[in-house]
Amino acid sequence: MASEKFDISHIRLGERPLIVCDVDDVVLQFIGPFQLFLQSQGHAFLPRSFRLHGNIVSQADGVEIEDQEVSRLIEEFFEAQELWQTPLDHVVETLDRLSEEADVLFLTAMRPRFQDQRRRLLDRMGLLFPLLATEQPKGPIVHALHASRSLPVVFIDDMARNLHSVREHVADCLLIHLMPNSPVHRFAPAAADDITRATDWTHAAELIEAHFVSSSFTHAVPAA
Repeated sequence: MASEKFDISHIRLGERPLIVCDVDDVVLQFIGPFQLFLQSQGHAFLPRSFRLHGNIVSQADGVEIEDQEVSRLIEEFFEAQELWQTPLDHVVETLDRLSEEADVLFLTAMRPRFQDQRRRLLDRMGLLFPLLATEQPKGPIVHALHASRSLPVVFIDDMARNLHSVREHVADCLLIHLMPNSPVHRFAPAAADDITRATDWTHAAELIEAHFVSSSFTHAVPAA
């Protein structure tokens, strides 16, 4: 499997629960800052589907930007992400509090060559947790991280496909669908019915803490 080539050997987890968290539009604002970046380049984003390609036009004449140019703009944005991206409401204090009882790890769907910029940006915000940047499917990676541990595990993402990937590979994982209320996210594919939708980080924290309590009770009281 391709995911087996992805190196996680430097990640050290403690004997406590694990929270694996996506970054763009979950920890850091993406779609809003990206729209501002596009405006600075003379372009505009039209939320017509849950895609970036095909939805970016020239502000001058409304002509759709070709896919190759859109890809270049996305790469330029990630190159300059430190100038544009900001944290979602309450994420910094919430993860800081949760990290008192769980390991927190960021798993971001991004080319590894932009990892240094993202690392600096997260560090500047006080989000010092380990970061993995890859475009590989997330399910096998979370499985490799969690392995055969009997401790609670949580996965948070704004993309249904990533949540479904983790569900296929990691049993008993609390899956949380957390995404901003943006025009483009209204077109986002729905997650499966058994995946919990969190309205914001305050709600997500409540779900996570309840999962930790429930898991502790389950492990402490074996079935008769």
